Amino acid sequence: MEEKKVLERLQRQCARMESCTFDVRRKAMKALEGDAEAADRIVASLVKDRFVDDRRYAAAFAREKSSLQGWGPVKIRFQLRGKGIADAIISEALQEIDTDKAASKLEKMAADKYRLLKDDPQCKLKLLKALLSRGYGYDEVEAAVSRVMKNQ
Repeated sequence: MEEKKVLERLQRQCARMESCTFDVRRKAMKALEGDAEAADRIVASLVKDRFVDDRRYAAAFAREKSSLQGWGPVKIRFQLRGKGIADAIISEALQEIDTDKAASKLEKMAADKYRLLKDDPQCKLKLLKALLSRGYGYDEVEAAVSRVMKNQ
């Protein structure tokens, strides 16, 4: 596909949803059959015209994953690093997370999982493992599990 058509297609995609430079470059490389120089020109154009902004993408990603999927900051940071987002931008994005909502989401997940596991002899261990896999820190997970097990 020619460079101009790829650029126009990616502009339309980026206008509909947030994208990061990593994803856009990968799509451009695929459409241009591995032409790295052309892909870099397309990405530079998209960034210059503000179709792609890693800071904006990271903030939206962090808010969405935290509120909709219930991900914790550890998992969000890991995923954003995998997309090549700078640590400074990731730290800013994590500030976008509503900590009260995240804490209540963690508490709800702990209570829901506890109801499923309460008769299991390894209940606490499985609860800890399940919540840690969602990307929360050990201290906050342990506190949530202790509260849920004490209140039930």
